[in-house]
Amino acid sequence: MGDFSFEYPSVFLLILIFIICSIWCKEKSRSIYFPHLYLLLLSEKKRVNWLNILKWNGIILAVTALASPVFKEASGVDYKNGKDIVVILDASQSMLDGVGYGMVGESKFDVAKSVIDNFIENRSNDRIGLVTFGDAAFVASPFTFDKHLLRSLLWMQQVGIAGARTAINDAISQSYSMLMRSKAKSKVAILLTDGMENQSIVEKNELISLMKKSNIKLYTIGFGDGYDKEYLEMLSSSGNGKSFEAKDAKTLQNIYDTIDTLEKSKLDMKPKIYTEHLFVYPLFLAWLSLIFYLYFKTNKEV
Repeated sequence: MGDFSFEYPSVFLLILIFIICSIWCKEKSRSIYFPHLYLLLLSEKKRVNWLNILKWNGIILAVTALASPVFKEASGVDYKNGKDIVVILDASQSMLDGVGYGMVGESKFDVAKSVIDNFIENRSNDRIGLVTFGDAAFVASPFTFDKHLLRSLLWMQQVGIAGARTAINDAISQSYSMLMRSKAKSKVAILLTDGMENQSIVEKNELISLMKKSNIKLYTIGFGDGYDKEYLEMLSSSGNGKSFEAKDAKTLQNIYDTIDTLEKSKLDMKPKIYTEHLFVYPLFLAWLSLIFYLYFKTNKEV
């Protein structure tokens, strides 16, 4: 519900000044005497009544406009300190392998999507994008607050959708390209892979140079047994982030929970207040009233 109020309510005291002046500041004019005075008084009384209505209507409306009537309405929470996050998902062929520890029949890819889905659901205050990679990297979802849509797109991803190999550098480069166009104050990329860099067009030195020039934080997660631990650590170090190792679903969930804690958004929970200034309406009506007042005052036939 909106709230109607006046920004300067004390301005209404001006009406008292006008009332006092109407009593004590009488208009002085020359007296004119002629016969049949009572007929003139009857018509003059009607005329004065109309003039008084127009005059006081104009004064009150003008003072109302000066008091600045406003309509204020709260609309949601102002998420000024939210983050832009890119989730980078390895969809190479090796992600079809199982993760072990009793998770027979469930691939690393399905486990990864389940854990990432939970992470997305918990980040309700941030914009999140999704990059999927294999032989090449592509943006599966641009930044969005629509978590339902993003989670749907996540589950649409399939192993091999971008090829069978592992273009880690290209995936990070694609993610940084998204984040560098973002106007968010805090930017984060989270890479999950089970393999080794073997396909990228972007060279390592080129990628490292790009990362060091940005203010983006990169977290890397090695999932399973076949990833290059040293390479992922080097990437996260260059990206001012941290590297993690996950051998099973539980460990992977704990890692995303840790990142969630490390990257908590500090929100300004004050609601956005939209203010509409309404002074133009009483001001326009006051102008009309005073125009008619002046017209009728100078028109002797009214």
